[in-house]
Amino acid sequence: MPLTRREFHRALLATLTAAALPATVHAAAAPAIQLVEGRDWGPITPPQAGDSPGKIEVLEFFSYGCSHCRDFNPLIMRWEKQLPKDISFRRVPVTFGRAAWSSLARLFYTLEASGQLARLDQAVFDAIHLRKTNLYTEQNVLSWVASQGVNSQTFRDQMNSFAVETRMARGETLARNYKVSGVPLVTVDGRYAVLGNAAKGLPDLLAIADGLIAQARQNRRLARK
Repeated sequence: MPLTRREFHRALLATLTAAALPATVHAAAAPAIQLVEGRDWGPITPPQAGDSPGKIEVLEFFSYGCSHCRDFNPLIMRWEKQLPKDISFRRVPVTFGRAAWSSLARLFYTLEASGQLARLDQAVFDAIHLRKTNLYTEQNVLSWVASQGVNSQTFRDQMNSFAVETRMARGETLARNYKVSGVPLVTVDGRYAVLGNAAKGLPDLLAIADGLIAQARQNRRLARK
């Protein structure tokens, strides 16, 4: 049975210790938890506008080539399914100028454009990190997707399409604007970056994100008064 958001949040809190974070609350609740700047989160300067007006945008910067991102992926995918309707969640693959990671970013955007992302997303992580599959070249990618039941010629056309090129360029711009230096990185409302310097594990990052969402929501309410 799927966890409710409240149950999932309780599971996250079970991983926290007294040396890590203060007691937290559900992201939809108010007021926001008392997170510490420089420990739990850092400011994004200058603040960035989101692509979903009226909503709080949460971004996950990641790469298929990152082993921590592989471990984080099941957690954040479950978390994302429980987000309230006023949250817009989006994933952004980063390259850090690496040709191999650029190929992985292109793979992500092509899976997204082809409707295959939900089915093959975790499979890409597992192929790279568990089975040591080389997915860093176009030919290797095409061979792998064919083994997963995808038409490789159609996939090749999509990989080199204008739509994917546009998404690649947009992703590079976002990574620069948000000054991404490591992954996985979760940002909230174009203003807060989750640091988690006192976190004891990856699940703690989502507890911090929940607190920042509550804080962003409260700030918006105050701004409307």
